[in-house]
Amino acid sequence: MNRLCTSLEPRVMDDNMLKLAVGEQGPQEEAGQLAKQEGILFKDVLSLQLDFQNILRIDNLWQFESLRKLRLDNNIIERIEGLENLTHLVWLDLSFNNIEAIEGLDSLVNLEDLSLFNNRISKIDSLDALVKLQVLSLGNNHLSNMMNIIYLRQFKDLRALSLSGNPIAEAEDYRMFVWAYLPDLVYLDSRRIDDHMAALAAVKHQYSVDELKHRESLTRAQREGERARRKELEEHKAAFVEGLDGSFLFDSMYAEDVEGSKLAQLHGVGELLETYPQSQDKFVIVCLSIFEYGLKQQEKRKVELDTFNECVQEAIQDSQQQGKGCIARFEEKHLMSLNAIRDESDLASMELKITEYNEDITALFDLLMTLEMQLIEQLEETINMFERNIVDLVGTFVENVQSLLAQCRDLENHHHEKVLEIAVSTLDRMVKGELDEDLPDDVRALFVDKDTIVNAVAASHDTHLLKIDNREDELVTRVNSWCTRLVDQIHKDEVARNRKRVKEINQYVEHVQSELDNLDCGDMLD
Repeated sequence: MNRLCTSLEPRVMDDNMLKLAVGEQGPQEEAGQLAKQEGILFKDVLSLQLDFQNILRIDNLWQFESLRKLRLDNNIIERIEGLENLTHLVWLDLSFNNIEAIEGLDSLVNLEDLSLFNNRISKIDSLDALVKLQVLSLGNNHLSNMMNIIYLRQFKDLRALSLSGNPIAEAEDYRMFVWAYLPDLVYLDSRRIDDHMAALAAVKHQYSVDELKHRESLTRAQREGERARRKELEEHKAAFVEGLDGSFLFDSMYAEDVEGSKLAQLHGVGELLETYPQSQDKFVIVCLSIFEYGLKQQEKRKVELDTFNECVQEAIQDSQQQGKGCIARFEEKHLMSLNAIRDESDLASMELKITEYNEDITALFDLLMTLEMQLIEQLEETINMFERNIVDLVGTFVENVQSLLAQCRDLENHHHEKVLEIAVSTLDRMVKGELDEDLPDDVRALFVDKDTIVNAVAASHDTHLLKIDNREDELVTRVNSWCTRLVDQIHKDEVARNRKRVKEINQYVEHVQSELDNLDCGDMLD
């Protein structure tokens, strides 16, 4: 089925092959000669043709970041790989190769046309990321399972499909099956689908298609629910209050409490445990207060950050507009000054004009740098104000959360005192022989003496408090780290912006200065 290039040695996709291909497919005549002299940057290439090259392995394409069309047909490629950076690719031809599995296409989210005609593929899968796929050619492969057709239902933009030359295309009901299960197709095996036949196919397979649609609807709803839950969890994490919108913290306190589970078997503690719902409700109410407060504070931080970014962008745009105005006024005189110097016949007058033009360039540089210094001062003030505000917001948030978690500790301390009271009372009754309960051996072992039972109750209490302390430490550490990283990044971004702007100013001034320095005044000077 596949083209086997056994007469030639397999070739490697190296720089020489790529440069040759780019050069041959680039501009011709004078433009082509200029391109060859100056070199063509791979990152600017939009289309690349590498067919009939006896290529065994896809490699070295990472520089072609702007590539939109790639031909790799009629080679001996065995695996789809090395395409990770071609995120702008729209058209890909891998036909007439030795590919056995569809893979390595996850980053090609803009791909619309894919040809894998005449390979060794036995299953259609790993195309999920290709949400814009419109044309798919898989003819002359090893596809034999009709479930491959079902997989293609997820591609809502798919309009043309080629499966001829596969075992499934030999099935009696092949065309009717495809028409029914892929109702949005316009072309099948290079032939336009007849509307009347498509309607007959829909009637024939109506029951099974309707059942499939129902299952797809349930699956879609489940996925949407999962996405919504993930999004909600990310929002809660951004507010540093995930897991505080219910009984998670309370439940975690007792989940790992070994001593507490033993004490729960005491008669008095058992009765106390019946009041757990009340204790839990109070505990959860405090947690919900932290949760709701955290979401509100997150919104305040977001508003503060958005306002800051708007102020920064407004200041930068205003400075840029002023700079553009300065350059525009300079450019108005620029050509006239150069022409005046070039046309000047008197040497003294020429030197005077050159001096004046140099002064204009220096004045432009000073003006642009003054604007940048003013912007630096303005942004520094804005950044410092934002830093104070965001630090205050975070500090207030931490302080209030710590106050609320102190209420959780108070509830736990109250419960601990009750359990300790019951445990000591049980020990006294046991010593006096008044205990009628038949306690398990591991529980009875706690009542050897007062120290043992007090230590057991204390261990249970410490377990509970540790959970609260750990949650508090986690929240405080994360929100403070977030604040520090944010402020540090803002300062770094401003330094980078300033350096970039200064570089742009210098490059522009050097450009106009070089135009003056390279002015052809040879005739006059001679």
